[in-house]
Amino acid sequence: MARSKRIRFLASLTKGFDTVLDIGTDHGFVLQDAFDLGLIKKGIAADIKEGPLNQAKENLKHYPVDFVLSDGFQAIDQPFDLAIIAGMGAYTIAEILDHAFLDVTYVLQANDKQDILRQYLMDHDYVIIDESVIYDGFYYVVMMVKKGKMSLDERDIYLGPVLQQKSESMLYYQHQLKTLSGIVNQADDEKKMMLERLIGYLKSVL
Repeated sequence: MARSKRIRFLASLTKGFDTVLDIGTDHGFVLQDAFDLGLIKKGIAADIKEGPLNQAKENLKHYPVDFVLSDGFQAIDQPFDLAIIAGMGAYTIAEILDHAFLDVTYVLQANDKQDILRQYLMDHDYVIIDESVIYDGFYYVVMMVKKGKMSLDERDIYLGPVLQQKSESMLYYQHQLKTLSGIVNQADDEKKMMLERLIGYLKSVL
């Protein structure tokens, strides 16, 4: 089955890790691709709902995967060295990270509000070690983070401290600029000032 670019990219980030926990595994495709590429030795597929978890069990029945019905990390009781939390809103990912219990690497892909997620990471002692953006019908920002300290200003929180250094991010920033430019004049005065600052940050890297 052909995979989306997003799924394939997330799977590629498992290279160099042994046991990968996929929170909100859905159909289990990220773990399946990681195994098929020979990148990992073991998987833990977790989901809050039985339906998606049963689908993952079917798709991954011939792979070395444990399946856990879990709200985020709360029912996870085995070791792993990489956790993937992808395809959710930024607030949901932040709530899941509130219960993270191991000093390991985390791959995060929020469907919205990247600035909210970066602010959370800074406030809760995570450091962004890499960021990427891929286009797969929509623009998806993927962050790789670990426990640590970082200090971000508003510009870094909006643009991404690593993302803004990558030439492949420019099409994403152009898209953001077009979106904000289309709504800035419809905003009230307070929101307009904020949007104009964000537009300024985008123009500074384009």
